Amino acid sequence: MTAEPFEEVLGRKPFQPFRIVMSSGESCILSHPEMIFVTAMTLVLAVPEPTHPEGERIASCSYPQIAHVETYRPVRAA
Repeated sequence: MTAEPFEEVLGRKPFQPFRIVMSSGESCILSHPEMIFVTAMTLVLAVPEPTHPEGERIASCSYPQIAHVETYRPVRAA
């Protein structure tokens, strides 16, 4: 994985939330384009974290650690 797919996803109008799944199995949902900063070697993510005083934590993910990215479509309650 490289920066290019993330730059493409962030350029979509309207923005479409997506999930990043790491090779460790950990995943996070990115629901807003301002939660992601793309660099040449890593993604910097503002990950929602209700237990953190600021409500988020910062995570750095190198591209080789990313297993895949999937479109996130929330399930609506019936």
